[in-house]
Amino acid sequence: MFKRSLADVEKTPFFVDWGNGTSHRLLTQADNMGFTVCHTVVRKGTECILEYRNHLEACYCIGGSGEVEDMKGTVYPITVGDIYVLDQHDKHYLRGGKDEDLILVSVFNPPLKGTEVHNVKDKGGSAY
Repeated sequence: MFKRSLADVEKTPFFVDWGNGTSHRLLTQADNMGFTVCHTVVRKGTECILEYRNHLEACYCIGGSGEVEDMKGTVYPITVGDIYVLDQHDKHYLRGGKDEDLILVSVFNPPLKGTEVHNVKDKGGSAY
């Protein structure tokens, strides 16, 4: 058993500014749990195209608001208590709220190494 806090992670390379927000990678591949858990903040007013070619991801909103849009144009508003699931390695737009950050608990399978960073300036989207 072990315990880890956001403050603990901030002292390591597993605290990542991923481009439009931050990610505390609380569990990573090195922890041998078979999945990753992150505390993810999407900054208000931001938008990016993301894709996880090697991971499935589920995100549970614990604060703020924002939205996810699939590549067909369907927009899913996200507020506290909502979960969105990228079960097909879905390429998607991720947007922070207009007036507030979107705060998520993100789970990845298989686990992340923990230091991956998106290139949100790539107009075609960022993937890993």
